[in-house]
Amino acid sequence: MPERTEQEPEQPTPAQPRPNPIFRQPATVEACQADYAAGADIRQEMARQEARRR
Repeated sequence: MPERTEQEPEQPTPAQPRPNPIFRQPATVEACQADYAAGADIRQEMARQEARRR
């Protein structure tokens, strides 16, 4: 019986990690204030849910 000489399937190469956009932006007071303000509704809803549990 002849020996099989099939090639093994090619292994995928690991993907290059994508740069993180958060690290590219400087942490400024203005950016932090805007981020905090954007989450106000979420914090308010979480506080409401927490108050219902008590």
